[in-house]
Amino acid sequence: MSVQGQKVAVVTGASQGIGAGLVEGYRKLGYAVVATSRSIAESADPRVVTVRGDVAERGTAERVIATAVERFGRVDTLVNNAGIFVAKPFTEYTEEDYRAVLGVNVDGFFRITQLAVERMLQQGGGHVVQISSSLGDQADAKVTSVLASLTKGGLQAATRALAIEYAERGIRANAVALGTIKTPMHPVETHEVLAGLHPVGRMGEIDDIVEAVLYLEKAPFVTGVTLPVDGGQTAGR
Repeated sequence: MSVQGQKVAVVTGASQGIGAGLVEGYRKLGYAVVATSRSIAESADPRVVTVRGDVAERGTAERVIATAVERFGRVDTLVNNAGIFVAKPFTEYTEEDYRAVLGVNVDGFFRITQLAVERMLQQGGGHVVQISSSLGDQADAKVTSVLASLTKGGLQAATRALAIEYAERGIRANAVALGTIKTPMHPVETHEVLAGLHPVGRMGEIDDIVEAVLYLEKAPFVTGVTLPVDGGQTAGR
């Protein structure tokens, strides 16, 4: 069931934290939303449809995009928010760490983005947004996380490539590179230390990221950019 003129956003990793904030943000913007994660609950909002599944699995990506088309008739925006962050010294990463991080951060981007872009091409346009990390551009001696740099840096490069490949066909691609954001994944007792990683002296808030993504959504002349929302980390220390 579609509503004439209503746009549709797909958000991965949408059960809590930034993902849940993005669902709310897009609804306030007037979009219908298809929200997915491994543990997401049903929504009482008839314009929010939830799909449970691991975005690293091809079948989940296919179900999510199929659901968007069946329920709302289109896909205007895909926000690749799902991600795994594992901070360890490089030589201590296990094969399981490697497979898990690449599975969600890279495989989870690849198939669902292919399917979304195919649909956007049929419609004549759309927008793909990657939620990345400032570690993709700026390593930090205090945060040993090669897998984040490997995967998120790759997504930022892919964002630029997508933007150029589809610029003349109405599809934009952008990324938002995060600092450390105050979400349920960070226990309260770590907040003071994490705040100190940022030149501005605080952690980011979920609304900081939602507002950045919605800025990109409403900026039709912006494509191929990675927007740092990281409290100054990328600028230097």
